[in-house]
Amino acid sequence: MTYDNLAQRRRAQYTNEAVLSATPAQLVTLLYDRLLLDLHRAEAAQVASNWDGAREQLLHAQAIVGELSATLRIDAWDGGEGLLAIYNYASTSLITANVHRDVQATRDCIRILDPLRQAWRDAAAAMPATPAPVQQTTGGALGVA
Repeated sequence: MTYDNLAQRRRAQYTNEAVLSATPAQLVTLLYDRLLLDLHRAEAAQVASNWDGAREQLLHAQAIVGELSATLRIDAWDGGEGLLAIYNYASTSLITANVHRDVQATRDCIRILDPLRQAWRDAAAAMPATPAPVQQTTGGALGVA
């Protein structure tokens, strides 16, 4: 086993343990962190005209936005429909960024999603640490890279 393979396995194990021990708010924060990482990587790839790399990052970002949308309970609070509209806009923008190689659409997603990531970080920090029930879909959207 090479050093790189060992490092990847350890990183995957660490990510898995972090997901399994996270609270629901921390899980959402992890998703947002990975989403913004994907978007920044996509932006860098687009600027460098690395379209394959950009596509990979944008598709993963779309999967995360899809996961956030699918798990959103819009009936649980007054802002639910507004947040769903933001997710729908982000999803459309990610498709535009990918299909039209539009770096500005990627930047728009970063601009609208980064404040939400910070809001979730603040909320997660303010909540008691009770781990979430294990769900297959949330951890899978995080990926390991």
